[in-house]
Order: sequence, then structure tokens, then C-alpha cells
Amino acid sequence: MKDSYLTISSEGESQFVEKRSRFLSFARHIESEEEAKEFVAEIRKKYYDARHVCYAYALGYDVWTEDYDPIARGTAITRANDDGEPGGSAGKPILGQMRSRNLTNVVVAVVRYFGGVKLGTGGLAVAYKTASADALDAATVEERLMMSKFTVDVPYTEADTAMRFIREGGAEIIGRDYTATTTLLTVEVRQSLEPALRERLVKILTLKFVGEEE
Repeated sequence: MKDSYLTISSEGESQFVEKRSRFLSFARHIESEEEAKEFVAEIRKKYYDARHVCYAYALGYDVWTEDYDPIARGTAITRANDDGEPGGSAGKPILGQMRSRNLTNVVVAVVRYFGGVKLGTGGLAVAYKTASADALDAATVEERLMMSKFTVDVPYTEADTAMRFIREGGAEIIGRDYTATTTLLTVEVRQSLEPALRERLVKILTLKFVGEEE
């Protein structure tokens, strides 16, 4: 079971010149489309005099895999924008660099200052590919784990046993509350370890998973 993904943990920036056109590229980690759009807006504002600000972003743990499960993982999203460049010559090559590295939750924006010499569709595609690759190379790539959270309700007499099972199952208790007769334990666990942990916890016959049907 795949329960990790690659993203960037630090921003990356780069620039280069191709036939007098100047390309400035920027990469940032994001958690939502709103963050991606805000980032692009920041770049547009800062480089307001540039002719083109092209970008792409990807969101979703399994965005580059065929077995993507929208119910289990949320909604995978990819967007690419050519911002006036010939269709497919900018946004697509930028997105392609994320895909080739299996990166997600990332936005890359590339600013182009036109230098007076046309690059042609092929030349533009290579330039935007290079610019985005350079920005991603300048960022720090890290693997992040996909975690699950759930809460169990267990009588005081069985709480110690439940906590032991949770610890031995590689999970962490991130919240604890009490009722008159039971302890509520909120658990965070790596998704690949969750089935085995649940299977062990149900052996405590008095334990209940909060908010889940029997």
C-alpha cells in the first residue's frame, strides 16, 4: 500500500537567458488550489511588467498514478496555464517536470521577459521545461507520509491495553479525553499500518471506534 508522496519543503528559484528572453522561475509547496493561485498572483504583482507568467500545479497524493482513489485520498488536481504563449508550449512542459519527478502539492511559475527574438513553439517548450527544472532543482525534495486519524472509546479498565496496542502498532496518541466511564483516545497512524492496528484493537471487545458504524 502506497502511503507516502514526494513534494518540496523549501522554495526554489532560478533564472536563465535564451536568445535574449529572460526566464525567472519559482517553485513552492502548496496544500490547496487557493494557495497556488495566491502564489501566482504574488508573482504577477511582483513582475507586473513581464509579458508572460506561465504556471502549473499538482495536488493530490496519487496524482501521477493510475490507481488513484478519489474516495480514499481526496481529489487530485493538475492545472497548466500558458498565459498567452502558444498552446502547450509553457504550462504543459512545467507540469511535465513535476510528473517526471513524481512531485505533488507543488506550484511552479515561470516569468518571461521577451527579448525580441521569437523562440518558436519548440524552443519555448524547451525553455519553460528548463526553467521549471532549474527551480525544482533549487528546492528541497522530501518524502512525506500519509497519515490516518481515528478515535476509540474504551473503558478505563482496558485503556492501558489499548494504549499498549497503539504504541506497539507504530501509532501515536495525539489526543486524550474522558467520560464518566471511558477514555477517548485520538490516534494518528501511518496508513499502511492502520489495518493491522485496527484488527488488533477490535480484540478489545468493549472498545468502540467513535463516529464509525458497527
